[in-house]
Order: sequence, then structure tokens, then C-alpha cells
Amino acid sequence: MDNCLFCKIAKKEIPSAIVYEDEYIMAFKDINPQARCHVVIIPKDHIASDLNGINEDNAFIIGKMFIGAKKVGEILGISKTGMRLINNCGLDAHQSIAHIHIHVLGGQDMGEKIL
Repeated sequence: MDNCLFCKIAKKEIPSAIVYEDEYIMAFKDINPQARCHVVIIPKDHIASDLNGINEDNAFIIGKMFIGAKKVGEILGISKTGMRLINNCGLDAHQSIAHIHIHVLGGQDMGEKIL
């Protein structure tokens, strides 16, 4: 998608602090971190909006994103102490970029509450 920020990051048209990358996904540091470690994982191919963009043809990418989250946790040294994965879906969840993505947060006690 031409105007998608995450597509531009995936194509390396916009610089980012890449933590992990493979054929299907890219993980980079969030520019507005909400925890000591805050990484965003995106598919390199545009999947519109939120989980509503997932279909039978692209559903495998969710597994790739979760494997990527595991690898990010290992790279950042937070996989043993814990991390929180967040996927905001739609306007009520304040999804700000219409390209499916997962936030990986950790490196600190995240508290008992989800929010």
C-alpha cells in the first residue's frame, strides 16, 4: 500500500531500528516506547487493518509473527522474565496504523492489569 507507514518501513524507505527480520516479517523498536523494551512486529506484505484482514491465504503470517515475538524476546533478553504481546484491532482499541502488527513489551514488571 502506497501510503502505509509500516509498508514503507518494511521496504526500508523509512529508517527504523530493526531488531529482527526474516523473509516474512520485520521487528523494529517503537519510536514511542511504552516499556523499557518495546518492539513492533509487522508482516512485510500489507495486511489491511486488523485481524479482519486475515484470511485463509495469509493466516500463516500470524504464526510467523508469534515466532518472531519469541525471537525478539530472546534477542532482547526478556523471554525468561516475561513479555506482553498486544494487538490493537480497530478504532475502539486505538489502532493507529491500518497494517496488522503486534507490540512486544517487556524488560520490566508490566503489572497485573492488561492496561
